[in-house]
Amino acid sequence: MPTESPKPPARRTRLTSERAGELYDAVLDLLREVGYDALTMDAVAARTRSSKATLYRQWKGKPELVASALRHCKPVRLAEIDTGSVRGDLQAMVCSADEAQMEKDTALMRGLGHAVHTNPDLLRALRELLVEPEIEALNAMLQRAIDRGEIAPDVPALRYVTHMLLGAFIAQPLIEDRPVDAEFLAAYVDAVIVPALGL
Repeated sequence: MPTESPKPPARRTRLTSERAGELYDAVLDLLREVGYDALTMDAVAARTRSSKATLYRQWKGKPELVASALRHCKPVRLAEIDTGSVRGDLQAMVCSADEAQMEKDTALMRGLGHAVHTNPDLLRALRELLVEPEIEALNAMLQRAIDRGEIAPDVPALRYVTHMLLGAFIAQPLIEDRPVDAEFLAAYVDAVIVPALGL
């Protein structure tokens, strides 16, 4: 009796960019409403009129879906910025964001900041899909400045540019009880990061 050949693995259905955008928007809306811990794939499926099977085919689970949504909905991608000067690149990075969206995203990231401490899978997904690509793009931006002769390669602050930028987002709400905005970030770049890089 012939043996039955194994079934081929399920193929990953490709979503249109419009459909993926709808899903990502819905995920972030749910995150703002209920937080990461209470967010479920069932809720995402219901909100987006999708099947859970579709969601799991596209993303391995909730951490990957959330990280992908955050990555997709970033207002500006560092890899797309190249103004010809490092100060111009940094200013373009902080000044092109929509302030209302920035306020919502700051609150969202604060909530996720707590969740990563108790969800190692979320931390891993955020690092792989969001943090590491942005650090890589920022390092490429700084390397271009070094190649142009703008920044000396041995400037100690080079290693800490990412920390300085992240610090601005975290410190402003804590110290002044208001979210960061483009005006604050632009002034911060010129007062803190540019001098630290020796420009």
